Amino acid sequence: MTDASWDRLCNSAHQERIDRVQLFGFSARQARFLTLVLVHSGVFLERQYRSFAGIAHGQKTHDFLHRLVARGYARAITPGALHRGRLYHLHHKPLYQAIDDPDNRNRKPAPLGRFVERLMVLDAVLADTEYTWLGTESDKLQYFILSAVQQRLPKHRYPHLTFGQGDAHTVRYFPDKLPIGVQRTGESRHVVVYLVRRERPFDFRLFLHRHVDLLGALTPWTLRILVPRRFRKAVRLYRAALREELTMPLSPEEQAELEWLFIARQSRAPGPPPTRGLTLAAAAKKFDRPRFRAVRRTWEREGIWGILMAGSHTLNDQLEWGHGRIEFVDLPHQYLQLTALVGGTSKPLVPEQNRDNPAGDWVVPPSVPLPELLTSVASDAPVDSSR
Repeated sequence: MTDASWDRLCNSAHQERIDRVQLFGFSARQARFLTLVLVHSGVFLERQYRSFAGIAHGQKTHDFLHRLVARGYARAITPGALHRGRLYHLHHKPLYQAIDDPDNRNRKPAPLGRFVERLMVLDAVLADTEYTWLGTESDKLQYFILSAVQQRLPKHRYPHLTFGQGDAHTVRYFPDKLPIGVQRTGESRHVVVYLVRRERPFDFRLFLHRHVDLLGALTPWTLRILVPRRFRKAVRLYRAALREELTMPLSPEEQAELEWLFIARQSRAPGPPPTRGLTLAAAAKKFDRPRFRAVRRTWEREGIWGILMAGSHTLNDQLEWGHGRIEFVDLPHQYLQLTALVGGTSKPLVPEQNRDNPAGDWVVPPSVPLPELLTSVASDAPVDSSR
């Protein structure tokens, strides 16, 4: 495989796509940056472009941003007063066609909180040039099927969610839409990224369940957990969840009892209990913890495989052997002081054009208040670390 072919396979922002974006009238440096934005976030800040390009605020930056908006490639989004800054949303469909993904969700309007999450992901990608980064569902699937884990992982064991039933069902692979890094040189390590969006790690547990098979097939691997300032005090909860999920596999007895309990809760005949003297009340009490609620959610989607996965020793062994690594990475930026919107819900942004906003910037609807300066929402009081 040639270097160019390998780059196309393991890098969503590969040179062929950059060349196509450059045809829209951008310099090579601008096209490279925009390709990264199109693939990984759809939105960016002036700060991110200046850092990528290694330039200061000035006429070059102004001209670049003005051209994006004036030509209809992007919309400027003003979160409140102008002095708080702007972010830019690339929405021009031909640009996404240039990266072979015209229906990419990054192109569509979204709540401001979702945009801020994507800015955080973009920062993580821009900050680590040791890796190439896979961003789209099709790129990830093609890469893993054709190279990294060929012959070791069937397609249905890649991270996925299934919607609908029967012939009408739809399978979305890599549904978390987070980047996966491929080391350029050295030990061929892969980096799986997770962005903390909640104080409690229930969604994180489900993310781990979806990725157990993939991580087990990669050697070596790193799980990189991005932590916004708002959630720094929640790191201890995430560490506790990791300890349970990765280093404390369920015993065969626990797996049998869980399956029996789950079937019973679906009002189906569970048969005799797998353990003598076990009652539904006793089983419900024994497994009344967030870890087992997450296992049940996975079991409802994946069947018995969701329980067997919770009994796997593979990731624990890889961590002990040094093939697996866990990293918590603090995100240092304020992101226009909107980090408090991460993980919440808000209305999609809408374009507004009037005398005070002649450029037609997108603005936060009046029903979405601007947050105060960030403070941690995590309590210092003791909490159930398994949630």
